[in-house]
Amino acid sequence: MATGGEGIARLYTRTGDRGDTGLVGGARVAKDSLRIASFGAYDELGAQLGCAEAALPAELRRTREVVRQLQHELYVAQSELATPSTAPPPARRIEARHVARLEAETDEFASKFEPVHTFVLPRGAPSASELHVARAVARRAERALWALNVVETQRPELLQWANRLSDLLFAMALSVNHELGVAEVPPDYSV
Repeated sequence: MATGGEGIARLYTRTGDRGDTGLVGGARVAKDSLRIASFGAYDELGAQLGCAEAALPAELRRTREVVRQLQHELYVAQSELATPSTAPPPARRIEARHVARLEAETDEFASKFEPVHTFVLPRGAPSASELHVARAVARRAERALWALNVVETQRPELLQWANRLSDLLFAMALSVNHELGVAEVPPDYSV
Protein backbone atom coordinates (compact mmCIF):
# COMPACT_ATOMS: atom_id res chain seq x y z
CA MET A 1 0.00 0.00 0.00
CA ALA A 2 1.35 3.41 -0.90
CA THR A 3 1.37 5.75 2.08
CA GLY A 4 2.03 9.36 1.44
CA GLY A 5 2.37 9.84 -2.27
CA GLU A 6 5.06 7.41 -3.40
CA GLY A 7 4.46 5.64 -6.67
CA ILE A 8 3.80 1.94 -7.05
CA ALA A 9 6.22 0.24 -9.47
CA ARG A 10 4.01 -2.81 -10.03
CA LEU A 11 0.85 -4.23 -8.50
CA TYR A 12 2.48 -7.28 -6.94
CA THR A 13 5.64 -7.51 -4.88
CA ARG A 14 5.72 -11.15 -3.73
CA THR A 15 7.03 -9.94 -0.36
CA GLY A 16 3.88 -11.05 1.45
CA ASP A 17 3.80 -14.57 0.13
CA ARG A 18 4.71 -15.95 3.56
CA GLY A 19 1.92 -14.21 5.47
CA ASP A 20 3.58 -11.00 6.53
CA THR A 21 3.48 -7.46 5.17
CA GLY A 22 5.64 -4.38 5.38
CA LEU A 23 5.00 -1.26 7.42
CA VAL A 24 6.36 2.22 6.98
CA GLY A 25 10.02 2.14 8.02
CA GLY A 26 10.56 -1.43 6.84
CA ALA A 27 9.24 -3.45 9.80
CA ARG A 28 7.24 -6.54 8.85
CA VAL A 29 4.20 -7.89 10.69
CA ALA A 30 1.80 -10.79 10.23
CA LYS A 31 -1.06 -10.07 7.86
CA ASP A 32 -3.51 -10.97 10.61
CA SER A 33 -1.97 -8.56 13.14
CA LEU A 34 -4.17 -6.03 14.90
CA ARG A 35 -2.41 -3.19 13.08
CA ILE A 36 -3.15 -4.67 9.65
CA ALA A 37 -6.74 -5.47 10.67
CA SER A 38 -7.16 -1.87 11.74
CA PHE A 39 -5.91 -0.09 8.64
CA GLY A 40 -7.38 -2.81 6.44
CA ALA A 41 -10.85 -2.03 7.81
CA TYR A 42 -10.33 1.64 6.94
CA ASP A 43 -9.24 0.57 3.45
CA GLU A 44 -12.52 -1.34 3.15
CA LEU A 45 -14.40 1.72 4.39
CA GLY A 46 -12.82 3.84 1.65
CA ALA A 47 -14.02 1.36 -0.97
CA GLN A 48 -17.51 1.35 0.54
CA LEU A 49 -17.57 5.15 0.43
CA GLY A 50 -16.77 4.86 -3.27
CA CYS A 51 -19.92 2.75 -3.66
CA ALA A 52 -21.90 5.33 -1.70
CA GLU A 53 -20.61 8.17 -3.85
CA ALA A 54 -21.44 6.26 -7.04
CA ALA A 55 -25.02 5.79 -5.80
CA LEU A 56 -25.53 9.44 -4.78
CA PRO A 57 -27.73 11.55 -7.06
CA ALA A 58 -25.83 14.40 -8.71
CA GLU A 59 -27.94 17.02 -6.93
CA LEU A 60 -26.60 15.96 -3.52
CA ARG A 61 -23.34 17.84 -4.15
CA ARG A 62 -22.53 18.56 -0.52
CA THR A 63 -22.90 14.91 0.45
CA ARG A 64 -20.68 13.89 -2.47
CA GLU A 65 -18.10 16.47 -1.40
CA VAL A 66 -17.99 15.14 2.17
CA VAL A 67 -17.76 11.52 1.00
CA ARG A 68 -14.76 12.42 -1.18
CA GLN A 69 -13.14 14.35 1.69
CA LEU A 70 -13.57 11.31 3.94
CA GLN A 71 -11.95 9.06 1.36
CA HIS A 72 -8.88 11.31 1.30
CA GLU A 73 -8.84 11.50 5.09
CA LEU A 74 -8.95 7.73 5.37
CA TYR A 75 -5.56 7.63 3.64
CA VAL A 76 -4.17 9.93 6.32
CA ALA A 77 -5.49 7.56 9.01
CA GLN A 78 -4.20 4.49 7.17
CA SER A 79 -0.78 6.07 6.77
CA GLU A 80 -0.69 6.72 10.49
CA LEU A 81 -1.75 3.15 11.25
CA ALA A 82 0.81 1.75 8.81
CA THR A 83 3.56 3.53 10.74
CA PRO A 84 4.70 1.59 13.83
CA SER A 85 5.67 3.45 16.97
CA THR A 86 9.30 2.51 16.28
CA ALA A 87 9.34 4.59 13.06
CA PRO A 88 9.20 8.38 12.73
CA PRO A 89 5.56 9.58 12.63
CA PRO A 90 4.10 10.38 9.21
CA ALA A 91 4.12 14.01 8.10
CA ARG A 92 0.33 14.13 8.21
CA ARG A 93 -1.76 12.59 10.96
CA ILE A 94 -5.33 12.84 12.17
CA GLU A 95 -5.52 15.97 14.33
CA ALA A 96 -8.04 17.73 16.57
CA ARG A 97 -9.15 19.81 13.58
CA HIS A 98 -10.28 16.62 11.82
CA VAL A 99 -12.37 15.64 14.85
CA ALA A 100 -13.89 19.13 15.03
CA ARG A 101 -14.75 19.03 11.34
CA LEU A 102 -16.49 15.67 11.69
CA GLU A 103 -18.54 17.07 14.57
CA ALA A 104 -19.50 20.18 12.57
CA GLU A 105 -20.45 18.09 9.54
CA THR A 106 -22.50 15.72 11.70
CA ASP A 107 -24.41 18.72 13.05
CA GLU A 108 -24.80 20.10 9.52
CA PHE A 109 -26.33 16.90 8.13
CA ALA A 110 -28.43 16.27 11.27
CA SER A 111 -29.99 19.72 10.91
CA LYS A 112 -31.66 18.57 7.69
CA PHE A 113 -34.03 16.07 9.38
CA GLU A 114 -36.12 15.86 12.53
CA PRO A 115 -34.31 14.41 15.56
CA VAL A 116 -34.41 10.62 15.72
CA HIS A 117 -35.61 9.15 19.02
CA THR A 118 -35.42 5.47 18.11
CA PHE A 119 -33.30 3.11 16.10
CA VAL A 120 -34.07 3.04 12.39
CA LEU A 121 -33.67 0.26 9.88
CA PRO A 122 -30.50 0.67 7.78
CA ARG A 123 -32.37 1.16 4.51
CA GLY A 124 -33.91 3.69 2.20
CA ALA A 125 -32.58 5.20 -0.98
CA PRO A 126 -29.73 3.19 -2.53
CA SER A 127 -27.19 5.89 -1.62
CA ALA A 128 -28.47 6.07 1.97
CA SER A 129 -28.27 2.28 2.22
CA GLU A 130 -24.65 2.41 1.00
CA LEU A 131 -23.91 5.04 3.67
CA HIS A 132 -25.44 2.76 6.32
CA VAL A 133 -23.07 -0.01 5.20
CA ALA A 134 -20.21 2.51 5.42
CA ARG A 135 -21.35 3.38 8.96
CA ALA A 136 -21.26 -0.29 9.96
CA VAL A 137 -17.79 -0.73 8.42
CA ALA A 138 -16.62 2.42 10.24
CA ARG A 139 -17.78 0.95 13.53
CA ARG A 140 -15.96 -2.32 12.83
CA ALA A 141 -12.83 -0.36 11.93
CA GLU A 142 -13.15 1.56 15.19
CA ARG A 143 -13.37 -1.71 17.14
CA ALA A 144 -10.22 -2.92 15.38
CA LEU A 145 -8.49 0.35 16.26
CA TRP A 146 -9.45 -0.03 19.93
CA ALA A 147 -8.16 -3.62 19.92
CA LEU A 148 -4.86 -2.29 18.60
CA ASN A 149 -4.94 0.45 21.24
CA VAL A 150 -5.03 -2.22 23.99
CA VAL A 151 -1.63 -3.55 22.94
CA GLU A 152 -0.14 -0.38 21.45
CA THR A 153 -1.49 2.96 22.63
CA GLN A 154 -2.90 5.11 19.83
CA ARG A 155 -3.16 8.88 19.85
CA PRO A 156 -6.37 10.32 21.37
CA GLU A 157 -7.11 12.36 18.24
CA LEU A 158 -7.16 9.23 16.08
CA LEU A 159 -9.44 7.41 18.53
CA GLN A 160 -11.81 10.39 18.77
CA TRP A 161 -11.89 10.75 14.98
CA ALA A 162 -12.76 7.06 14.64
CA ASN A 163 -15.64 7.49 17.07
CA ARG A 164 -17.07 10.55 15.29
CA LEU A 165 -16.78 9.00 11.82
CA SER A 166 -19.67 6.55 12.23
CA ASP A 167 -21.83 9.33 13.71
CA LEU A 168 -21.27 11.44 10.61
CA LEU A 169 -22.07 8.55 8.28
CA PHE A 170 -25.31 7.87 10.17
CA ALA A 171 -26.31 11.55 9.90
CA MET A 172 -25.45 11.52 6.21
CA ALA A 173 -27.58 8.40 5.57
CA LEU A 174 -30.60 9.94 7.30
CA SER A 175 -30.03 13.25 5.54
CA VAL A 176 -29.95 11.56 2.13
CA ASN A 177 -33.19 9.72 2.87
CA HIS A 178 -34.79 12.98 3.99
CA GLU A 179 -33.62 14.92 0.95
CA LEU A 180 -34.87 12.18 -1.37
CA GLY A 181 -38.23 11.90 0.41
CA VAL A 182 -37.67 8.42 1.86
CA ALA A 183 -39.21 7.91 5.31
CA GLU A 184 -37.25 6.21 8.06
CA VAL A 185 -38.65 2.97 9.45
CA PRO A 186 -38.16 2.09 13.11
CA PRO A 187 -37.59 -1.57 13.98
CA ASP A 188 -40.66 -3.65 14.73
CA TYR A 189 -39.77 -5.59 17.87
CA SER A 190 -43.03 -7.57 17.80
CA VAL A 191 -41.98 -9.87 14.93
